[in-house]
Amino acid sequence: MTSIAEIPVTAADGSETSLAKYAGDVLLIVNTASQCGFTPQYAGLEALHRKYGPRGFEVLGFPCNQFGAQEPGDAAEIANFCARTYDVTFPIYAKVDVNGGGAAPLFEHLKKEAPGLLGFKRIKWNFTKFLVDRSGKVVKRYGPRTRPEDIAADIEKLLG
Repeated sequence: MTSIAEIPVTAADGSETSLAKYAGDVLLIVNTASQCGFTPQYAGLEALHRKYGPRGFEVLGFPCNQFGAQEPGDAAEIANFCARTYDVTFPIYAKVDVNGGGAAPLFEHLKKEAPGLLGFKRIKWNFTKFLVDRSGKVVKRYGPRTRPEDIAADIEKLLG
């Protein structure tokens, strides 16, 4: 099994990196968008990040423009929007594809480890969330309609 910490990702500045610095943390990985009906979930994601961050929890945002072209901006515009509108302090990475031939390796891994309903791997929309435990195992997938605050109990369990 590939360790989630070893999967290459692209930082907002375009540099190649990995999630190795989060080894041992509980993660909530989310494909995000700035012009989506679920965009207000940024506030709830930030609330989780602030509440549980000191206990080894991180929210990681990956903007995606594959659903209704709801994330048209570049990295600077996305970061500015998130900070200005929702006071986001959790990391926002470079824009990614989550489905199709150009899907980011991280999302290919997440979908394989935690398929959706009826075993479908395809991500249906922005703000699909994946909860990862301290060992790097993907433990649960949440659909876009799941509000961040509804994930708190699962995060608590993983934080111990």
